[in-house]
Amino acid sequence: MSGQDDLPNLLNDCVHCGFCLPTCPTYVLWGEEMDSPRGRIHLMQQHVEGEPLSGPMVEHFDRCLGCMACVTACPSGVQYDRLIEITREDVENEHPRSLKERAIREMVFQLFPYKRRLRALRGPLRAYQKSGLERLVRRSGILERLSPSIAAMERLAPPLGKAPRLPERVAARGGRRATVGMLTGCVQSEFFPGVNAATARVLALEGCDVVIPRDQGCCGALSMHSGRADEARAFARRTVETFEAVDVIVVNSAGCGSAMKEYEALLADDPAWAERAKALSAKTRDLAEYLVELGPRAERRPLPVTVAYHDACHLAHAQGVRSQPRALLAAIPELTVREIAEPDICCGSAGTYNLFQPEAAGELGDRKAVNVDATGAELLVAANPGCSMQIATALRRRGAGIAVAHTAQVLDASLRGLGRDALVARRS
Repeated sequence: MSGQDDLPNLLNDCVHCGFCLPTCPTYVLWGEEMDSPRGRIHLMQQHVEGEPLSGPMVEHFDRCLGCMACVTACPSGVQYDRLIEITREDVENEHPRSLKERAIREMVFQLFPYKRRLRALRGPLRAYQKSGLERLVRRSGILERLSPSIAAMERLAPPLGKAPRLPERVAARGGRRATVGMLTGCVQSEFFPGVNAATARVLALEGCDVVIPRDQGCCGALSMHSGRADEARAFARRTVETFEAVDVIVVNSAGCGSAMKEYEALLADDPAWAERAKALSAKTRDLAEYLVELGPRAERRPLPVTVAYHDACHLAHAQGVRSQPRALLAAIPELTVREIAEPDICCGSAGTYNLFQPEAAGELGDRKAVNVDATGAELLVAANPGCSMQIATALRRRGAGIAVAHTAQVLDASLRGLGRDALVARRS
């Protein structure tokens, strides 16, 4: 997403009206102008006019979650999502970070986009969780002293069970209505394999042949939203190649779906890939979005449970998918959906944000947990693995006995008649 030549025009779209302020999580937390979209745009303008990227300036950019709530709220159509991605690319290219910062960032970007590396981590992490060492380490505070980012990674890791592997094709149940490709994701496939299994079952029960390419890799979302543009383009090209043969790609992770819908812009300046990227972006669908387009066929069985639905930022703001998940949940007999206060305030996950800005992320996670708990729901439903980890961790901190599940898992429980215990027995 080159965009550097467009930066002055994009900056000029902002009329500094302030509509973004109450929607910006960091401004809500601290009330600091430079930690609002309007303030950051002012800093971007200074940089365009020749001001070097100083440490304090970069800190304000780093504190931005990239949640895009401001994009939804802006009456002037300011493309803040483009602005922050272009600016983060500048930061990556121009600003020298400390050795410790570089080491932590490199560790994250050399681990999380690579499924095999995450898979290799599963065994030791599972043993660590089962041994009781987890409680001792947390009580000691040793990881916090070593690195708040490493402590955040350890704290956020969900309880790990067995990880069933999906076949390359799951056949439609009943008459075939469609053939779809399915992105399994990196964190989703290794930390939440049950979500992928539920997604494939739901699609099959709704009459879809589900194609799951074995050689698929990272979609590039973390890199794209962190200013690592060349890395993101490489991941994007591989994803385009992998899914080019299918008519529709269904994605169950909000951040991944958002990134894939941005491939058209990411590879716009690459003559060999621009049209191919545009075609892939056009056929990418979030799971809820696709299921509503397809229409229901499988019988919904009663599921007497009260759920709170969480709007993931990259689903609600980036993709505009809000009503579809609610419609799917509302169609399940005996299921009650409750709304969460401050739905547009990010939970603090934001891709890598809760790793690189753990203190601010913790404040936002706690704020979200309070609002989730206030609904009185038995189950929180979210459509992004980062959100699930972040909010589950905050709920545990609060001592709230609320289970967490993906929309796909709720639908799967209803379509297969598993009952409420299949969902609410797994407390956060």
